[in-house]
Amino acid sequence: MTADDPTGVAGADGPRVESADAAAPALHVRYEGDDDPEKCTARKLARFDLVSLHRSDRNTPYGVVLNPHAERAVSPADADGGPLVALDCSWESAGEARFSLPGEHRALPYLVAANPVNFGRPMRLTTVEALAAALTIFGHRERAATLLAKFTWGHTFLELNDEPLRRYAACEDSADVVAVQQEYLNRGTE
Repeated sequence: MTADDPTGVAGADGPRVESADAAAPALHVRYEGDDDPEKCTARKLARFDLVSLHRSDRNTPYGVVLNPHAERAVSPADADGGPLVALDCSWESAGEARFSLPGEHRALPYLVAANPVNFGRPMRLTTVEALAAALTIFGHRERAATLLAKFTWGHTFLELNDEPLRRYAACEDSADVVAVQQEYLNRGTE
């Protein structure tokens, strides 16, 4: 803790973190603090001033909320929806009730995790993987790579998901993303 950071978490409810890519959305994380702090990707991103952490729903800005329980898929059409917001919590507590944040809720399409805890598992992404995926879908792949570069395994996420991310980024809207996603889901059942 410091006088500038009374919460002990860099970037917590502090000033808006500016993007290196001016067109990319600001990144915000509603931080629950219920997972292993040593493995927390959101805290690490905040230490590098790449995201702003928020300890309450009230202080978290309205924007495009990445929510695995959302009815619509994130798509390039959401790129101008304001800040990009993720919830950082343990997968064990990531039930629908936790996603009470105000904003336009969107689910990420089918992607495979590269993080060491859930490597190769579909849809078990860390906060940095989720933010990087949405940024890539929005057309900000370089910014996504900047976030992922802070992790030894980060580049693997873009490599594992290169084809689907490029295809999702080429879609027009949520319905198109869902159609592409269905192709990947069908491959798993063949």
